[in-house]
Amino acid sequence: MFNKKNWWWIALIAVIVIVVLWVVGFYNSVINLNESVDNQWAQVETQYQRRFDLIPNLVASVKGVLTQEQTVFGDIADARTKYAGATTVNDKVGAATQVESALARLLVIMENYPVLKSNETVQALMVQLEGTENRISVERKRFNDIVKLYNVKIKTFPSNILAKVFGFDVRNFFEAVEGSEKAPTVDLNVTK
Repeated sequence: MFNKKNWWWIALIAVIVIVVLWVVGFYNSVINLNESVDNQWAQVETQYQRRFDLIPNLVASVKGVLTQEQTVFGDIADARTKYAGATTVNDKVGAATQVESALARLLVIMENYPVLKSNETVQALMVQLEGTENRISVERKRFNDIVKLYNVKIKTFPSNILAKVFGFDVRNFFEAVEGSEKAPTVDLNVTK
């Protein structure tokens, strides 16, 4: 039936089939993780869009009372424009951080105006904005978790060899921009 020569061919074919199946499995799993990273970034952007939709309402509600704080409103508008024009994830992260910085300054200013604290519209918008900020935080964490899975998959041996062959590159984590750990300073010693 089978001689020793045939067994070697069968063994060789079996090894080749196993290697091909492993390569196909690796490729498909990396594609799946890559798509998961993109999908999770879309979730982060969805929350950013919610924030950007709330900001004009908040600014409009506060603007009449805070006439001397026009630079904050300009900074918010500039940051939103930069975000809209950003094309890469890293550019969007930088622009989103600028929005967060301008919003933080606005929130600090608002804390010092009792009239705003008692305004129902402002309060409702603030609650919605706080909820959105929490959602953004959760989605960013999920994004970083998926990026970690993807990066580990393409960095470990022997997967890293195949990752290079197929052109899979390391994805960047969402990281705060340098200096964002510092609280914004607001000088309210301006005469009203």
